[in-house]
Amino acid sequence: MKTLLNIENWSRKEHFHFFRQFEEPFFGATVEIDCTKAYATAKALKATFFSYYLHKTLVAVNTIESFRYRISDDQIYICDQINASATIGREDGTFGFSLIKYNPNFSVFKTNTSKEIERIQTTTGLFTRAFDDNNVIHFSAVPWLDFTSLSHARSYTFPDSCPKISFGKMKIADNGKRTMAMSVHVHHGLMDGFHVGQFVDCFQELMNQ
Repeated sequence: MKTLLNIENWSRKEHFHFFRQFEEPFFGATVEIDCTKAYATAKALKATFFSYYLHKTLVAVNTIESFRYRISDDQIYICDQINASATIGREDGTFGFSLIKYNPNFSVFKTNTSKEIERIQTTTGLFTRAFDDNNVIHFSAVPWLDFTSLSHARSYTFPDSCPKISFGKMKIADNGKRTMAMSVHVHHGLMDGFHVGQFVDCFQELMNQ
């Protein structure tokens, strides 16, 4: 479900019309996330760390309203729920695009994630299912790289307003602190650095619980 946003009464009306004209309307930032507590919690729950921080990402995305905005036919819609299209790797070195439905209950989400990962890993090809709606984030883990910035392949002719969130290699300090890089790319017509900051703060709080 989604609700039409009244652009005429929106405080960012001018910003939207300005940035939507850009060939590349996305901007991004890379930040360091403390994942010490989250990693320990995931292990205590006997869950993969990937499923745990993907869930916390979706909790934050669904909490911050601007991350639920999507552009369709020059209109902005507020989606009721955002899911994840995560890249899932296979043993042969390829990957496929998944569709992992959000559920606020981590136990349910963990089961759904496990089933979708298994499905992707037992199929071939990039697109193994239809993506009928744009109420997703594009999500990826790059555990081989401790990056400080990240760019994405983009087709300027393909309409896209989905946030792109990526995580890098986990680092462990001498004192046991665990950190990893998180890259967030978003459509500037829909939000600004202020909103990205809200998302990062919300996500870090969730990881610290």
